[in-house]
This record gives sequence, structure tokens and C-alpha cells, in this order.
Amino acid sequence: MFDLILRRARLADDSVIDIAIQDGKIAALGDVSGPAREEKNLEGKGYVSAGWIDSHVHCYPKSPIYHDEPDSVGIATGVTSVVDAGSTGADDIDDFYALTREATTEVYALLNISRVGLIAQNELSDMSHIDTAAASAAIKRYPDFIVGIKARMSSSVVGANGIKPLERAKLIQKENDDLPLMVHIGNNPPDLDEIADLLTSGDIITHCYNGKPNRILTPTGQLRASVSRALARGVRMDIGHGTASFSFAVAQQAIALGILPHTISSDIYCKNRINGPVYSLAAVMSKFLAIGMTLPEVIDCVTIHAAEGLRLAHKGRLTVGADADLTVFALRRQSTLFTDSENDTLQAEEQILPLAALRAGKWFMTEQGKAENVFDL
Repeated sequence: MFDLILRRARLADDSVIDIAIQDGKIAALGDVSGPAREEKNLEGKGYVSAGWIDSHVHCYPKSPIYHDEPDSVGIATGVTSVVDAGSTGADDIDDFYALTREATTEVYALLNISRVGLIAQNELSDMSHIDTAAASAAIKRYPDFIVGIKARMSSSVVGANGIKPLERAKLIQKENDDLPLMVHIGNNPPDLDEIADLLTSGDIITHCYNGKPNRILTPTGQLRASVSRALARGVRMDIGHGTASFSFAVAQQAIALGILPHTISSDIYCKNRINGPVYSLAAVMSKFLAIGMTLPEVIDCVTIHAAEGLRLAHKGRLTVGADADLTVFALRRQSTLFTDSENDTLQAEEQILPLAALRAGKWFMTEQGKAENVFDL
């Protein structure tokens, strides 16, 4: 007997299937027969996808700069898994791990290559904070929690050290089974060409559509040659919207050139969640619908592509044996004026609205879902 069957689940490509869940895993897909302890008919109540993964958040509650609660940026907004992008280094990772065990949302971490983490904006200005042995020990303690490493490569972070922290990050990566490396790009130095030339297959450029002078596009609006070479080597592009790192103009130009993101992420924390311009992963996803990506493309960026980029083998997939993490959402005709990190605006006519989520087979309503009461629970 199945624990739960979701009947008539509509996917982003408009196909309709049944989804059976047993012991926190997807047990059957398609036209499912057989008894279940519970059934929910989702016909006419929105779409279903694999559980959304936000691959760039800041949710270590004790961080002095960028902090939030995992469930506030996760399950409450239809996001079943979040990846904290470098809030903690080796010094605080044990505390962060312990706190995440209390969350409903699945939490992963990218370990900051600075052992002190994000206790200040310039965590890589002191090379002595980049302790390879401490980083490797932390990674070995939490192999299922630490899914990669993070290096913030902008002038306010590295100070006079230029490209050196990234060179050290690549050594840490090599010593730890070539874990995914996420690299923040912002104001130079170091120059983006220097950064891009060091990156290898599987590395992730986050804030890929930022509007700063050190961006992926040339002054004439073409893709930088160094970034083109990096993409050809298998480097991945992540949004990381954030308070100061996303430009509609850059995104529109890049997408017009065929440079789509591999992953859509929020770079969310309490201030830009409450006051904007981020608000939620769903809001960021909706911006990309307005720019011109299709719904299946957008959903892939927060499910299968996010899971592949961070080697989350049981996440982001509607396949038998995968974790029963699902997101139920609506696509609504709703005129909205969105704002980017440059305070520029874009008119949207549709919004993605999360209604509910399943996390390891357990059902949770979002605030939107509770307000609409579409499931009559």
C-alpha cells in the first residue's frame, strides 16, 4: 500500500501523471493503480514539479551580516531544498550543521574557503584565513551536508589579494574530490577574465547577470571571450539575484545571445526577503518568465539542473527512487511590476505562485496556499 497518491498532477510541459509515494520516496509514476492511505486529486489546482532547489541562499541564523531561518526561505515558500552559499567556514560549520537538523527544509552548505565565513565583507583579505587543512577536515566531517565550496571574488572581499584566493580555492577543490566550486563575481579587481580563465568543468559563476562594470558582457553587449571559453569547458551560470547582483538589461541581452542560466537562485536573506528586491525564489523565477524563458526552462533551472550542478543524486527529479520532494504551484495571470538590483523595472503579466510542497513525502502548505485554500485542507 502506498502512503500517498497524487492524482492528475499536471507537469510544466502540460502532461498529466499520477505520483505515488512510499516511505519518503517516489514509488511509482504514470497511471498508478493500487491502494493508498491517502489520495489527493490535483486536477485544476496547479502544476507539480520536483521539489524546488534554491542553490544560493544565506540561512545561517547566527551570521552577523546575511542571516535567515532555513524554513523561512525554504518550505514556507515552496522550496524543499536550500544551499547556503558560504555563510560559514570551517570555524562555524559544526554549529550550522546542528541548527539545520531542526529544519523541515533540506539544508546543504557550500563551505566558505575562509575559515571565519561571512563575519565581515572582507573575509578573503587575510590569506591566513584560507586554511586548507581546516576546510578539508570540515568537508570530511560532513560529506552529505557540504556539497561544494564558495569563493567570493570581488574587490571588497579580497582586498589586495587579487586572484590568489581563487587559486587557493582550486587547490582545496582538488584535494576534496573536485567538489563543485561556486565563485561570486562582482567589482574588480580581480578582473572577470582572470577569474574565468581559472575555472574548470562543473565550477559555477554566481551573480552571472550582475550589472557591474566587471560583468559577463563587453561594453558593446557581446559575451566576453573568457566567459565563452569557460562555458565551452563546462562552467555553469547561476543567477544569485541578491540585493545588488542582478540586472534585467544584462539578463535580457545575454538570453538574446542564447546564454541562458543553468540555475536560477535567489541569494536571499531576511532583508531582501522582506524588503525586496528578491522576496522569494518564486518571484525570481517569475522574472525569467517575463524576460522570455519558458515555464519548463524555468522549472528545470530550480530542479534537475540545480541537482546536477551540486551532485544531489536524489533531488530535483521526478523518477522512481528519488526523494519525494515536490512543489505544487500555480501560474497566474497577474500584472506585476518587478524590480531588479539596479532599481530598473520590468512589467510581467504572469506570476509563479507556490501553493504547497511535499518534503520527504510529507505535505506542507505555503502561506499562498493557505490563503487560497485550493486544497480544502
